[in-house]
Amino acid sequence: MLKEDSFFERVYEVARQIPEGKVTSYGAIAAYLGMAKGARMVGWAMNASGAANVPAHRVVNKKGLLTGKHHFEGVNLMQQLLENEGVKVVDNQIQNFAKYFWDPLESLK
Repeated sequence: MLKEDSFFERVYEVARQIPEGKVTSYGAIAAYLGMAKGARMVGWAMNASGAANVPAHRVVNKKGLLTGKHHFEGVNLMQQLLENEGVKVVDNQIQNFAKYFWDPLESLK
């Protein structure tokens, strides 16, 4: 198994823990995995998640923007999935981001 594959699997394990109706950021997952500067790698993992049964729609950038939306089928699938979970999105931006933000580091406490 490639080193990248095992990192991606670790990212997917964290993403699977995000509660329904919550979101986290690429950077928060990277920090949780001990790679504070690894947000871009987390993004690559999310882009490659495809059939890995990962709720990639719950991972956004640090400002709550749906920066990965173009990796989902359809025009607004990422937004629709979030809205189905009660997350309000306007112009590709999660509204009241702090309310919906889930920090994986908090789960360690």
